[in-house]
Amino acid sequence: MKSAKTYIEKNKDRFLDELIQLLKIPSISADSAYKKDVLKTAEAVKKQLEKAGCDSVEICETPGYPIVYGEKMIDKKLPTILVYGHYDVQPPDPLDLWDSPPFEPVIKKTKLHPEGAIFARGSCDDKGQMYMHVKALEYMTKTDQLPCNVKFMIEGEEEVGSSSLEWFVTKNKKKLANDVILISDTGMIAKDVPSITTGLRGLSYVEVEVTGPNRDLHSGLYGGAVANPINILCKMIASLHDKNTHITIPGFYDDVEKLSKKEREKMAEAPFNLEDYKKALDIGAVYGEKGYSTNERNSIRPTLDVNGIWGGYTGEGAKTVIASKAYAKISMRLVPNQDWKKITELFKKHFESIAPEGVRVKVKPHHGGQAYVTPIDSLGYKAAEKAYEETFGKTPIPQRSGGSIPIVALFEKELKSKTILMGFGLDSDAIHSPNEHFGIWNYLKGIETIPQFYHFFTELSK
Repeated sequence: MKSAKTYIEKNKDRFLDELIQLLKIPSISADSAYKKDVLKTAEAVKKQLEKAGCDSVEICETPGYPIVYGEKMIDKKLPTILVYGHYDVQPPDPLDLWDSPPFEPVIKKTKLHPEGAIFARGSCDDKGQMYMHVKALEYMTKTDQLPCNVKFMIEGEEEVGSSSLEWFVTKNKKKLANDVILISDTGMIAKDVPSITTGLRGLSYVEVEVTGPNRDLHSGLYGGAVANPINILCKMIASLHDKNTHITIPGFYDDVEKLSKKEREKMAEAPFNLEDYKKALDIGAVYGEKGYSTNERNSIRPTLDVNGIWGGYTGEGAKTVIASKAYAKISMRLVPNQDWKKITELFKKHFESIAPEGVRVKVKPHHGGQAYVTPIDSLGYKAAEKAYEETFGKTPIPQRSGGSIPIVALFEKELKSKTILMGFGLDSDAIHSPNEHFGIWNYLKGIETIPQFYHFFTELSK
């Protein structure tokens, strides 16, 4: 293929401006107050796919937010690549921790990004990375270098569990038929250390409610005599880990995949500096399950974390009450062989069993998904490897991620396709956090590398 660098440099300002316009729309799928903005984003994605060269683009209705589907079919005898991404974003809270408004994108230079980075909610997860694929298609169609067929499936519910996606996929298997699925919703080790994500953890997400008395009580008149739901909830959550940070739910580890010593040694070859890691997070020490390294704890081991906890009075000043209710949101990241529905049931059974008399416990499952591992001997992986070698000048490192993309396992089950995860974000991009950003260099490097994947996958498929 002819180098994409010239085309990218010529259109760099437009590529950035188009992404910035997309980032201005607050497509927060978790909050119904932003429904119009989510739908507006779907329309914007449709428009850009049409401009990029898709012959057919449609907004497909689902029980939830719509899926934008587009395709460019040049020859049915050629391979077909299905690109998946999402146009919805996480809520920006807490707003006071942002250095600039989350939906007013700004480009700022940083030590890691001297060429600049776009600061905005969704810049990396996933609007920026999804949009790399749109611009890569534009480059290939405008220069007449598209070597195969391409389909796009961009959804609007990824940040709330992709609840409508399975419904859509099962009803549209023929429409979505492909030879490989390509996703950029992950990251790489460093700007100078390209990597391909070969594994994702699964997820079980639940909400718990602890109820005590039938109303909030005066803590002076009732304190010490009535169970305090907040105190109880804190104790119950604390009991979910032992002194070695091992999860105490009976049966939780029964199906956990055990990696061989050789596999763990291979993982340890990835560049990692513990002191730099601690410094970047401003922490004095790392914390986690005994017997495993930091990189193993956040990739090949299951976890249980409280994502939010509330109850009682949290306003300004003091109000001495014993709250009637206390709540928490809890997520469990799972590894291969752990079934998220089974884990959810194990959690529910255990959490209800450890509640003391005097309170009532309710466990509400939200969503989840299975873990996924992609083989490094597949055509898709080999094509991605060659693509990175072409644009980075070095062989990418296979890496397991601690994150979850539950739909990847769904795709393999329903569409019988392997998924290749070519992410260009960095751990420091603050996805899901205040001041999320995406390096301009990373954004443009993705646009340069993706067409190489198309080229090599087509070549290897002959």
